[in-house]
Amino acid sequence: MTESRRIAVLSLGGTIAMTSQDTGGATPTLSADDLVAAVPGLAETGLTVEVRDFRRLPGASLAFSDLLDLAREIEALDVDGVVITQGTDTIEETSYLIDLVYSGEMPVVITGAMRNASMAGADGPANVLAAVRTAASVEARGAGVVVVFGEEIHAARWVRKAHATSPTAFTSYPGPIGYIAEDRVRLWTYPGDQPRISLQKTKRDVRTAVALIGLGDDGAVLQAIGAQVNGLVVAAFGAGHVPMACVDALTDLAKQMPVILATRTGAGPVLRGTYGFPGSESDLLARGLISANTLGPVKARILLQLLLMRGADHDEIEKHFNSTHG
Repeated sequence: MTESRRIAVLSLGGTIAMTSQDTGGATPTLSADDLVAAVPGLAETGLTVEVRDFRRLPGASLAFSDLLDLAREIEALDVDGVVITQGTDTIEETSYLIDLVYSGEMPVVITGAMRNASMAGADGPANVLAAVRTAASVEARGAGVVVVFGEEIHAARWVRKAHATSPTAFTSYPGPIGYIAEDRVRLWTYPGDQPRISLQKTKRDVRTAVALIGLGDDGAVLQAIGAQVNGLVVAAFGAGHVPMACVDALTDLAKQMPVILATRTGAGPVLRGTYGFPGSESDLLARGLISANTLGPVKARILLQLLLMRGADHDEIEKHFNSTHG
């Protein structure tokens, strides 16, 4: 039974907390109390819902420090489940970050909205209700951090925002791990275990970036970015390929910092030994780049940033990336 369960709802802002302004455009104005009060059917669940404004920012303005503070807050809560509402721009990143540092069994559910509260068909209330039901469910215990959107349940490790405006913007490969129907949470699979990263002794002065490889790149932009960062993720063609003209730049950068080789395709792994031409995956890995395995560039940067903030060396970083899987 879920009726006696206590759920914490922490609001970070974002579209779900926005209303249209007379001056034009929507900005975050709604408190966590406002969000919960606008959810039809929530009172009938019998759940005890505790609300808190943790931040009131657009999703694009959230920082690593905000999310690490949030993770510490989650660890300290004495409740049965947690719902986080935030802007959708960064949900695929924030959910994965929290998943990497959160080690508990309590359900942690992230949701948001594509249509602000002033618009016809605002999707925030339905998403909040589905998220609260998921956070209160026994089924979601031990599933790691999940994203609930459009009554689908996505693992943080796989979820991504695949459309700029659609209410069904979120997807994942190989697909959702469950859904909500007739007020019931149904999960058919659970992500496997992954190494956790301790919240202790994290540094704040680390900078990482994603460099997208494009047709005709010659390595000059890679060198320019590399001069400003402590670690780099390369979003490469296909299964981990770059133009031959980029090889020397990446070879030099890999001697200076961890350089992660990811695929920009959106799904599938970086290969290891299928191709052998200069700039192929096997060539780049032999030059010291680290495979992102199945992590896309955006999530690979989250993992790299956290590891560098922890002071991890090249071998530890490579070990973590080698342990990631579909």
